[in-house]
Amino acid sequence: MQFIVIAHDGEDPQAFERRMKARPAHIEGAVRMKENGSMLTGGAILDDDGGMIGSVMIVEFPSRTELDAWLAQDPYVTGDVWRHIEVRPFRVAV
Repeated sequence: MQFIVIAHDGEDPQAFERRMKARPAHIEGAVRMKENGSMLTGGAILDDDGGMIGSVMIVEFPSRTELDAWLAQDPYVTGDVWRHIEVRPFRVAV
């Protein structure tokens, strides 16, 4: 099942620092997910100045339970980067 994940970073002064600290491990995981087919695409949400303030991903997991298990261990979750996460079922068009 495919899902779209929209995750917004915190807006506090330390938000960008937390993102940068967790980013290498998050990207490493994203590369593995891309290789195994569970991440179809993803990237950063940017503010008007080009700064990273969140993420959007289209992912594929057998169920919402497996997606939630992945989210629970993602470095942006465990590193307190993402503060608001929306998950919706999704279907990639042709």
